[in-house]
Amino acid sequence: MSVRTAPLLITLTLFCLAVANTPKAELRADDRDIPAGGSVTLTCSVNPSSSGWKYFWYRGEKTSEPLTSQLSAGPIRVSEGGVYWCRGGRREPVNYTECSDSVTIYRIIPNKAVVTLQPNWTEVYNGERITLRCEIKDGGDTEWEYEWRTTSSEKPSNQNEHSITSVTESHSGDYRCKGRKKHTQHSSTDWSDPIKLTVSYNPQPVLTVSPSWLSAGASVTLNCRVKDPSAGWTFSWFKTFPHPSNMYYSYEQLPGSSSGTEQDSYIVHGQAHTAGFLCGAQRKDRQYTTYYSGIKYVWSSDIHSSASLTVSPDRAQHFTSDSVSLSCEGNSAEWRVKRFSTEDSDSSACYTWWGTMTGSTCNINTDSTSDAVYWCESGSGEFSNAFNITVQAVSRPDSSSFPVLLVVGLVCGIVLVIPLLVLFCYRASKGETFLFCYYMFFNYSNKHTYSD
Repeated sequence: MSVRTAPLLITLTLFCLAVANTPKAELRADDRDIPAGGSVTLTCSVNPSSSGWKYFWYRGEKTSEPLTSQLSAGPIRVSEGGVYWCRGGRREPVNYTECSDSVTIYRIIPNKAVVTLQPNWTEVYNGERITLRCEIKDGGDTEWEYEWRTTSSEKPSNQNEHSITSVTESHSGDYRCKGRKKHTQHSSTDWSDPIKLTVSYNPQPVLTVSPSWLSAGASVTLNCRVKDPSAGWTFSWFKTFPHPSNMYYSYEQLPGSSSGTEQDSYIVHGQAHTAGFLCGAQRKDRQYTTYYSGIKYVWSSDIHSSASLTVSPDRAQHFTSDSVSLSCEGNSAEWRVKRFSTEDSDSSACYTWWGTMTGSTCNINTDSTSDAVYWCESGSGEFSNAFNITVQAVSRPDSSSFPVLLVVGLVCGIVLVIPLLVLFCYRASKGETFLFCYYMFFNYSNKHTYSD
């Protein structure tokens, strides 16, 4: 028995081997998945193309017996899962092509694949960890193999879970999965609906303070907002302290916020002087990653001995031609003058484009200065009182120029009136009208000549 079987095995192995100058068949499928009650189309062709070919179709292992009734001159439709391949033949006796590469077709089963994202956030930020999971509904104890498809640069493995420890924007895209039964040949779920992963650059919370100007006994309310407030955030709150020598601030966490607060607002009681605040936002289950807002200030006009600001000239409104100086005084040898304007949308120091710092005094360049709030920051970490200064974009009028302007106006008036009188008298050059004009002109000229 074994003697008779061996030659058959050799024949089965050798009949699809490549032979020199023999063309190779090519197999294409319009889909790899057969929907419930449906079919897929298989097309066999020979390259280079020529006429007279018929095609032999095979499913399963490459045997010498083609599928029953599947000798064709064109495409065929199949409704069973399996490994398919083909080859072409023509003439009598038949000259065969080299066999095509195989194509695996899967029969779709009712089980539904679903992709889930953990944590289930609507938006994910750079550096965060996420896990994509492929779940088969009503899968029971069946063992599954998995396949992923994505529009991103990521290439998930064929496991039911795929974790990304530190996501970037390149991971953004649609993710779909499907499952195949391990011990049932060529049965597969359909592709899941896609889940869209959007990875954004790190968010910056936005802090608002109310009121901006302090009054005696008033509380300050801080509000911290992030782009995606539904994602589940906790908030921390900080007060700032200036350091003019290195241009930075130090921070002190406000009472009761060391472990974060669920509320996106915080009330500061008893704040009497100018101060700076900021907030931090953390994901509830990712609190090792904190995103910080910019600094927002509350201002007070009350002067205190440790840090104070004086303005010269001492007025709130100035003109673009004015020379304005801001002087810092108090218990410090280091100072910087800061300002905030709505045009700048952030605070800036005197030694930038709008002023010149000499010692503890800042001289403002009013020609390029807009309305702004000014204050001092000391090397001992304190803020001074604040001034709200407006700059009118016109030069201040000079009172000494008024007499000169008056004389120039009178001379111009005379020069304009005399030609008009001459013209009138020329047209009425006869009779009393001429004498009247002559009299008026002569009398007017003499009067103004001697009165000057």
